[in-house]
Formats: sequence, structure tokens, C-alpha cells
Amino acid sequence: MNKLLTLIALGAFATVAKAQAPAIPIAQAFGKVDKADLEMKACDFEKDANAEVLFDKGEVYFDTQYNIIFERHRRIKIFNDNGKDEANIRLTYYGANHAEFITGLQAETINLENGVATPIKVDKKQIFTQAVDKNRSALVFSFPNVKPGSIIEYKYRHTINNIGDFPDWYFQGDLPTRYSELNTNIPDVLTYKNLVNLHYPLVVDKTSGSNTHTQAMANIPSVKEEPYMDAVNDNSERILFQLLSIRGTFMHSFSDTWTKVGENVIKWEDFGEQLNRKLAGEETIVAKAKTFKTDDEKIAYIFNEVKNTMKWDESYDNTTNDGTVKAWEKKTGNSTEVNLILYHLLQKSGLKVYPMMVSTRKHGRINPAYPNSYQFNSTVAYIPVDSAKHYVLDATSKYNLYNQVPYTYLNSFGFLINKADNAYDMTFLQNTDPVRQVVLINAEIKPDGKMTGNADISSFAYNRINAIRDYKTDGEKKYIENLRDNNNNLKISSLKFEDIDIDTLPLRQNINFNLDLTGSDDNYIYFNSNLFTDLKTNPFLSENRTTDINFGYRDNYAITGIFKLPAGYKVDALPKSVSMATPDNSIVFKRIVAEQDGQIMVRLNIDHKKSIYFKEEYADFHEFCKKMYEMINEQIVLKKS
Repeated sequence: MNKLLTLIALGAFATVAKAQAPAIPIAQAFGKVDKADLEMKACDFEKDANAEVLFDKGEVYFDTQYNIIFERHRRIKIFNDNGKDEANIRLTYYGANHAEFITGLQAETINLENGVATPIKVDKKQIFTQAVDKNRSALVFSFPNVKPGSIIEYKYRHTINNIGDFPDWYFQGDLPTRYSELNTNIPDVLTYKNLVNLHYPLVVDKTSGSNTHTQAMANIPSVKEEPYMDAVNDNSERILFQLLSIRGTFMHSFSDTWTKVGENVIKWEDFGEQLNRKLAGEETIVAKAKTFKTDDEKIAYIFNEVKNTMKWDESYDNTTNDGTVKAWEKKTGNSTEVNLILYHLLQKSGLKVYPMMVSTRKHGRINPAYPNSYQFNSTVAYIPVDSAKHYVLDATSKYNLYNQVPYTYLNSFGFLINKADNAYDMTFLQNTDPVRQVVLINAEIKPDGKMTGNADISSFAYNRINAIRDYKTDGEKKYIENLRDNNNNLKISSLKFEDIDIDTLPLRQNINFNLDLTGSDDNYIYFNSNLFTDLKTNPFLSENRTTDINFGYRDNYAITGIFKLPAGYKVDALPKSVSMATPDNSIVFKRIVAEQDGQIMVRLNIDHKKSIYFKEEYADFHEFCKKMYEMINEQIVLKKS
């Protein structure tokens, strides 16, 4: 009897549990909207979101000609004015030679008017096709009458004539997503490799009798912008597809290895065919380059010649648009045009140099397990110096240095293209040397609670690049304001630069300043030795972290302050000397404090021994930063004798 009651109770519990299980959201038919969604004021699982993707449904299948058909239906809820930007849509596709095209676009805004769902369709006259470049086009439109509370939705059909260009699917993005579903129906004769980045559970993962594979996620939070994170796409839940084979057939054009990718790229009219095209007047530049005695002198000369001659049009692309010859004539071009010109002149000058395809940090890290040219969005010139040294040259920025890997490519892979040796290799781009920032302060504290002094700042490598770029871009007035760091009590009376035009030396800044020490009174003077650094505020305040931390390079700070005490005052509170490190010793912080002959010396040193910290390490990293920033900004207290 007891056993029977137990079974009945368990059955009842199971029934209740099943009844209480949250229902899986669904994608609805176009135009069919629940009133509850129109009345909804905030995202259930991300309350501060400006907008929410109610559902995003994709279906991928093949027509009888083996064109890929990608049908997508996307619905977004707008919560406030900040979310209204979601109403501007741009759908980019490869339109050259009709390789891809978009048809069947439907789009409408739905508002709740007097308790009734009222749709307003996007006027077809307000849908435009724009040329992005010679290969890409974009379908552009905006939704009408969008306001807080609106729902916008659109659907379209994207036809792709290349079976190798299977669309990738991102379940997650910069908005929270209530439901995201991908349906794929792939013929048995085609085999695709899946590269997945999934951490949240799939609420649906099934294959139907019609060979349709359905995968779905629900209640997916947005990828939040966090300090020193990589691109949003790198951190999103996603599935990528790569064509491997057709049953019974082996096709050499499949880019399932990096060698095949390279062999294809070298044949492209707008890449490989551009490498050896003669440029007007190149003989003069090459002849002068050959007069220099060392390779470094040649490299520096040609690099600066291209930087100063070519104007970058601020667009990144992995192919040329007008071609190198025309870009050179116009003195302007995209990133690949500028740097293939650079490659050509270096090569003609007798240097061992190769074109290298790369991806900017905002575009995303390169996945070496996914051989595909579309991962790249730019090109650089690569010069191997010896087994331990190489140069990665990008002439698009006037502030780049020939002997420093540009920051935007650090900690990712570059694709080396060596046609002569049929070598197409992935190379990890990094800078393992610590990048120094040295600050020396000599100051005197007056009895009236003021500090006068001089700061000498030496900036190396990327710190040098950043300082010169900011100074030349923003102008001296704004640059000085940034040095003051919103401290109205700090006045800079003079600023002088040394070695600003010598790339191989650190940039030196000499600053004379006056500082009113707030909080001081007739008996006490308070001051902080942390002046003229970017270490005032801890950027890692959040208790949790969802993305890896990528500094790009190793930082090394050395900050020394020597402060002369005012007559009639003595030290009341002095920070202690301390040394601490993270559990893995990847960050070491040291502070030395000493008092002698009426002076206080404070020396701070921070050494990052690696440039990437994984999110799994964040708990220890966060705790260390909290303590370190407290110590860096600890005050010194003087008391009137």
C-alpha cells in the first residue's frame, strides 16, 4: 500500500514538474503578433536591454540547380529610444556577376494602437540597393513610425550560387534573443564540416524524416561589451559550415586546406594578379631604396614613402577594388590596395617579402581549423628577418611603425602567401616583448596644500604610437586635457616632446605642472603619487566576466615619484612597501615607499607577463586588480608638526 502511494505521489510530482516546465518559445508566421509582446515593457531575462530579438528563424536548403536558398525571418521588440537604431537594416551580399541576390523582402512595423495591433509596411520605394564595392552590394531600408513599444519584423530569401558559401548562423549577438532557430536540409551527396561554439543548451536538436536538422536556443543573453574583449562574433554562440566533399567526387577547388585557399587566392584577379603589376614611377623609388646599406633602412624608407604617398580610404577588404595600378595613380585605396603596393615596392627593391592576409580585431580572430579566405578582411606585407623575428607592415595608418606588428592584428593568425615556393602557412602574430611606459615625477609640496613639479614620460612601442596619434589627431589643447584626466585642480604650464619624428626611439614628454591638493586643511595635506598615468580607474570592476581579456601586448609600467615635503610637516600615513602577484605569476605588482631627508619616494612597477587572460581565470584576475588599483591610488597623509 505504501509502495502504491509512493508511486502515485511520484507520478503526481512528475506531472506537476512537467506542467511547470517553461514552454519553449516559437517563431510565428509573418504578421501574426501576440498582444502580450506588444504590451511587453522589458526583456524578461535582461532587464536593461534597449531591444530584444523575439525570434530569429533561418531555413537553408538547396534548389534543383544546387543553389543555396537561405530564408530568414527576424522579429525585434523595441523598448526605448536607444533601441530605435535597430530599425535601420543593412543586408550585405556578394552581388558581383549575380553570384548572390536577395528577393521576397517583406518588412513592417507593428504598433499597438487603441488596443489593436496595427501594421505599417515598409514602402518599397524606401528600399535601396547600394554598391559597397565592386563585389558586394547591400539592401538598405528603415522601418517607419518606430517608437518605444514597437515590434519590427522582416523576412527575405537569399540565393547563393556557390555551394561552398553555406551561410553561418549566430544564435547570439548584441541583443538578447528569446528564440533562435536554424533549419538545414542538406542533400546526402554534400558533406559539410560544422565548427561550433556552443555553451548554452540547445532547446531543440532534432532531425525530421525529410532530412531537416533543426537546432534552436532560447533566452540567450546578449554579448556585452567588456573592457579588452575581442569582436562580438568571436564570443557568440554560433555554428559555421565548411564544404568538404561531394559524394564520389574530389574537387581541388574546395578550400578545405589552407594550401587550397592560397592556391585559389593567388589566382584572383583582384589579389594574386595584382602582385607584380608595374606602378608608374616605381623605378625612382626602387633605385633610391637600393642606395641604403641595410635592409632596415630600405624597409623604413619604402614604408614611409607609401604611408606618405597613399591615402587610405578607411575601408578594410581582403581584395583590391580598383587594383593597385589605379589606386597608385589616384593615391588612394583600400587596405589591400595600399599594402599590396607596399609589398610590390619592397619586393622590387630586393627584399624577401610576402603578402599576408589578416583580420582586424573588430572583424574577428582567425580560426585555423576553418580554412576560408572570407575570415580575412585585410592584407599586410610580411618580412621574415630571422627565425625569431619578423616584420608585419601596414601602411594604412600614418602612425604605424614598420618594426611593430599593428595592434589590431595582434594575438590572431595571418595567412602567409608564398607563391614561389607554393607555401601557404598560418602564422600567429604576437608581440612577446614587454611594452614599457616610464613615468618620473619630481615635485615639491607647499605648506598651502599645492604641488608644483615636473613629469618626464618615456613611451615605447605601442605607447609611443598611441601618444603621437592622439596628439596629432586631437591637437595640443585636447591632448593636455586628456593628460589632466578631468582633474580641474591640475594645471599644465608647459609640454615638450622629444624624438617625436624618430621611430626607433621612445617618445619623451616633459611636463611642468601645478596641482591643488584637495581635501587638505590647516593641519593635514593629502596627495596621491599616481600622476600622469592611465591607472586611475580599475576597468575590471564587474564581479563576472563572459569574454576573454585580450590586452594585445604585454604592459610594463615603471612609475617613480619623488616628493619634497613642506617645512613644518611630517608624515602621518605612508603606504607600505609591498610585492604581490596573481596565482600564476602572470602579473607582478611591486611598490616601494621610502622617506629620507625630507623627501618621499614612491616607486610602482606593474609587469604583465602575458597578454591574454581567459574568462575562466577572471575570479583571481578580478581580485588581484581590485587590490592593485586600491594600492596604486592609496593616499599619503602629511600632518602639521
